[in-house]
Amino acid sequence: MTGKFISLEGGEGAGKSSAIKVIQNWLEQQGIDYVLTREPGGTPMAEEIRKLVLSTRDEAVAPNTELLLVFASRVQHLSEKILPAMAQGKWVISDRFVDSSYVYQGIARGIDESIIDGLVATFLKGQLPDKTLLLDVPVEIGMRRVQTRGETNRLDGESLLFHEKVRHGFLKRAAQDAARFAVIDASQSIESVEQQIITQLNQLIVEPSA
Repeated sequence: MTGKFISLEGGEGAGKSSAIKVIQNWLEQQGIDYVLTREPGGTPMAEEIRKLVLSTRDEAVAPNTELLLVFASRVQHLSEKILPAMAQGKWVISDRFVDSSYVYQGIARGIDESIIDGLVATFLKGQLPDKTLLLDVPVEIGMRRVQTRGETNRLDGESLLFHEKVRHGFLKRAAQDAARFAVIDASQSIESVEQQIITQLNQLIVEPSA
């Protein structure tokens, strides 16, 4: 039986790392074998590309360059880690997947959606997660969380307008694919967020695998 594929999305400081811990605990309680991974990254080569994408630099990074680097990482990630794990019946939990490209490079950077559609069709063969949990939080709250965690990257330093575009972009994606997306109000208490996530996982476990 093919395993499930769950992605977590959201703007900076949305709380995806905490959400992943909730999912990890739930999977272990259910006795489900799983793989935790992230994008950009997930394999040794993809992690090298991640450093190129997220490192702070003086040189301006062209939006198309950023998009192609992210997709190069994603293709490696999908072929070498995600698909093999699912074929073994494992659940794959990924911190970001292709929706981030539609939002960060597409909506926020202004790259036409049709270009990303072409990359998805050509290189990902249309592969999408079974469920995408969108951790939604107001930009002001998210950026305060980023400042308190200490570690930042190139995307954290973008303008508030950029981050507002990211938030609204994710909500737009969720509205367009309501069957796959579950919007989690990540501005609520830790207990509330955890319960929202577990509710989605309990629904997913009874759905047939692809």
